[in-house]
Amino acid sequence: MAAVTTTTTVRPTRRRPSIGRIVAWAVMAAILLITLLPFYWILRTALSTNTALAAHPGDPLPVGLTAGGFERALGLQSAKEAIAQGGAGGGLKFWRYLLNSVIVSTLITVCQIFFSAMAAFAFARLRWRGRDKVFGLFLAGLMVPAIFTLLPNFVLIKQLHLVDTLLGIALPTMFMTPFAVFFLRQFFMNVPREVEEAALLDGAGKVRIFFRVLLPMASTPVLTLGVLTYITSWNDYFWPLMVSYSDSSRVLTVALAIFRAQTPQTGYDWSGLMAATLIAALPMLVLFGFFARRIVSTISFTGIK
Repeated sequence: MAAVTTTTTVRPTRRRPSIGRIVAWAVMAAILLITLLPFYWILRTALSTNTALAAHPGDPLPVGLTAGGFERALGLQSAKEAIAQGGAGGGLKFWRYLLNSVIVSTLITVCQIFFSAMAAFAFARLRWRGRDKVFGLFLAGLMVPAIFTLLPNFVLIKQLHLVDTLLGIALPTMFMTPFAVFFLRQFFMNVPREVEEAALLDGAGKVRIFFRVLLPMASTPVLTLGVLTYITSWNDYFWPLMVSYSDSSRVLTVALAIFRAQTPQTGYDWSGLMAATLIAALPMLVLFGFFARRIVSTISFTGIK
């Protein structure tokens, strides 16, 4: 007789989640909720009407659902329609201010990364007397609050006749910053010396090594620094407020404050203001969300804590 063999499937036993894991997930969920709640509240306010917001300020859902706030923010409503929906008749030149913000942020990001990379290369790979002392003095700029430099920068921009211009907004941070130099220097110091020595044996000079060897290798840190610089310059408010006085140089962050100041008699146009704020913040949220993992990995590699 043939032997009958039976196979039994051993099911893996599920481990019950520990109390510590449950508490950790609960804390993470609470942090996520607290982080996302302001964005939801902005969206809820933007999709509501001002009259309904005044009548139901605590309603968690949009009241009087409408896209009028977004239409006013984008300049798609007439003055009569805006006033009828509780907004100001002045409107917002959104596309003009958006273009100004893009120009200023791009100019600052491109120039700052280029000059900061050259300075970082000089501090990390070149040997010259007093290099470490000069770098320490340069790094001390990180401890100077930005508000201390506003008045000297304003006097300089005024003497250069660049007040109320896009170049005047970008110039103070356009060349380099201590953080950008320190960030890229950390990466250049981690590149093996053998790479540079091999390029020297092939007849490459220092300039060629920087542009053809080290800078392409630093593409990921450069991209990370570019995203951080772009977001910082995009969100800057106080300095553009000091030096821009007309629509030709007014950036989006300052324009939002001007839009809020156009207060109708019925009260603030919260629906239009929140819609404009959401539209202005959306590109930076998408940009950071797209590069978030790369930013974290690059910061960990360069040793920034």
